[in-house]
Amino acid sequence: MHNESQFSSTRELIEPAANLELAATLRGVRLAAFDFDGVFTDNTVIVSESGTESVRCWRGDGLGLAMLRELGITTVVVSTESNPVVGVRCRKLKIACHQGCSDKLQTLRSLASETGCRMEEVMFVGNDINDSECLGAVGVPIVVADAHPDALSVADWTTRAPGGRGAVREICDLIRKAHEVDDDDRRE
Repeated sequence: MHNESQFSSTRELIEPAANLELAATLRGVRLAAFDFDGVFTDNTVIVSESGTESVRCWRGDGLGLAMLRELGITTVVVSTESNPVVGVRCRKLKIACHQGCSDKLQTLRSLASETGCRMEEVMFVGNDINDSECLGAVGVPIVVADAHPDALSVADWTTRAPGGRGAVREICDLIRKAHEVDDDDRRE
């Protein structure tokens, strides 16, 4: 999907109005898939003495994901993690959740097929080496600012914000703005 030169350096996501290639790419997204830990969270886990785990998420992600729904973009979390907190957060955000995935790429391909999308129309946002296969298979591979270097090498784009600190919202805002750029072009 990606040419060899793209593997050597990711480009920072910027305002779509300033980069028409990025705007066109983001307008083509029909399925937005996200890893959970390290993308929705800051990769911190708090473990109580009873073994209950808690994570930290960015509150603004919910409004961003609602914008994607309004644009008709299907959103989903694809995670290897099996933890009730992932499902709870996804229900609150009103996005589909597929967790405990031993083969994230297989799950992602199935979701693309179910939604009638080509893999070129799929965006995957990850942060670590277990996201590399998905990043390499989609049309819009994005990693968060504090992603593992091995994941960075597979992505085309990187957020300015780190995981769990507004990265998901940043992406959602940019997709909305990309659609506004297109709307502005149509009005002219």
